[in-house]
Amino acid sequence: MFSAFKNIFTIKELRSRLLFTALIIVLVRFASTIPCPGVNPAALREFISSMRQTSSGAGGFVDMIDLFSGGALGHFALGALGIMPYITASIIMQLLVPVLPSLEKIKREGESGHARINQYTRYLTIAVCVVQGLMVAMAMINPEKLGMNAPSTQLYYGDKSIFIISTVIVLTCTTMVFMWLGEQITERGIGNGVSLIITIGIVSRLPVAVIELINMAIKGQTMDGTTFRPVQGLLLVVVFFVVTGATILLSEGYRRVPIQMVRKTVGSQLTGGSTYMPLKVNFANVMPIIFAGAILMFIDPVCRFFQWSRLAAMLQYNTAGYNIIYGFLILAFSYFWVANQFNPIRIADNLKKEGAYIPGISPGNATADFLDRTMTRVTFGGAIFLLVLALFPTFLYDQFRIPFMVTQFFGGTSLLIMVGVVLDTMRQLESHLTMRNYEGFLKSGRLRGR
Repeated sequence: MFSAFKNIFTIKELRSRLLFTALIIVLVRFASTIPCPGVNPAALREFISSMRQTSSGAGGFVDMIDLFSGGALGHFALGALGIMPYITASIIMQLLVPVLPSLEKIKREGESGHARINQYTRYLTIAVCVVQGLMVAMAMINPEKLGMNAPSTQLYYGDKSIFIISTVIVLTCTTMVFMWLGEQITERGIGNGVSLIITIGIVSRLPVAVIELINMAIKGQTMDGTTFRPVQGLLLVVVFFVVTGATILLSEGYRRVPIQMVRKTVGSQLTGGSTYMPLKVNFANVMPIIFAGAILMFIDPVCRFFQWSRLAAMLQYNTAGYNIIYGFLILAFSYFWVANQFNPIRIADNLKKEGAYIPGISPGNATADFLDRTMTRVTFGGAIFLLVLALFPTFLYDQFRIPFMVTQFFGGTSLLIMVGVVLDTMRQLESHLTMRNYEGFLKSGRLRGR
């Protein structure tokens, strides 16, 4: 493995791609440290610090948003929205394509259809940025309406209307630039650019989590005064590696469905024989957690804004009601994503056209029913595993009073994204190495893509 990393820098094209990717990442991180115009940095730091010290779920809520913006929210920086509006728009388009016949027809047009879908996604990204930018700007002006404590000092300078307009414009423009930079990484760098930008933002918070863990071990107590010994810190490190290993198994696990293809001669080559169809255990990947979190994140501020106190209390972050609904949404969206993206009828038709079949299963409707039943069972195991992984940080937070910034690296969206993106990037690096007759990262076997 170490020789493979060394060989990366001996290939000129690969070295150029890595340097280009690193340069884009530096630009993105730089934009995450420059405050937006009109922000009062000192008052904002004091306000964010007071929110994190509250016993309610607001501190964890702020930390969760700050995590995916790479710390930009804590500074109310240019990149406070990050690349997440583009991810939201992409998810919405993926869900709309199978539902709207007009979009599905466009997608079937090939490269030109994909280009039009991508253009619609960009337009939708602008709309999402405007909505989220307005919500963030209003939260800066009147945070108590969202269930937060009133700041001791005004968080912004100047006129309220000018601050809102300028904030929406700046945040929207920065997100669109991030989206373009992500596309440049995908085309001229290494890895999926958009996913890599999100991952780098999450990883940038890792030193903060490590420092908090070390401080707890030195002080000998957690954030609420509970005793915390150094041996507990070592156990947390062990748990981190175990959970990471389990996440890799979840991301890479699949069920093999045997496929028998009719042998035939094409030119001078004999094709056909036995193969298999991989049905991924975690077919939806991190999407159910993102969906569930996004819905609850959106509903909670709306309830507080309209003063629906009873519903807001039930959906307050990290409460029992929140966790129950969160878990139910993860399970529901796991099956919803599979039902929307996995089409057993189309797969069965394609197998029949290619002269392939599943041993012991009749072609056609019987094959479609078999694939549907098998995928449903596989998805159940993956959804339960995903549910446990998503709620594990909450368990650490509730039972052991571990700070939220630390627990987020023990499961949930952040760990799934990091594992998936790292595996995908390593797969691309390995393909570049093996294509030039260099040894890959593994002596036996190959890294599989997501």
